[in-house]
Amino acid sequence: MQVLYSRAIDPYFNLQGGIRQDFGRGPDRTYATIGVEGLAPGMFEVEGALFLSTKGDVLGRVEGYYDQRITQRLILQPRAEVNFAAQDIPENDIGSGLVNIELGARLRYEFSRQFAPYIGVSYLRKAGDTARLSRLAGEDVHATSFVAGVRFWF
Repeated sequence: MQVLYSRAIDPYFNLQGGIRQDFGRGPDRTYATIGVEGLAPGMFEVEGALFLSTKGDVLGRVEGYYDQRITQRLILQPRAEVNFAAQDIPENDIGSGLVNIELGARLRYEFSRQFAPYIGVSYLRKAGDTARLSRLAGEDVHATSFVAGVRFWF
């Protein structure tokens, strides 16, 4: 979960800062977050963020996606995300370097610009030391998941 404050720094880009809380497997972690999001040439949405935990762990994420209109209301959105870590975090099964790569696609229907349900599929592949730690723990290094949700804003 993240809570971010966003401020325009350019007509196409925003600077973001805030806090992130990770729950679930391993100990919960709180992170300070700083990032940039915006519209790159070619109409690609891009995001990059750095996370610094209360334990001194440094993580990063780069993400991109593109809205491909099928009709005026039906949109296909291919997505890609890369995560990395500056150091090993064994209690969370994270190795240093490239952590994982996620590829996916979402299909959404915009009833209005403010309300759009979506469905999608995502493929995650762990990499490097993170994959090695997962193999040692007897876990899969890849996973396919299906997502569904509602995109809304006000």
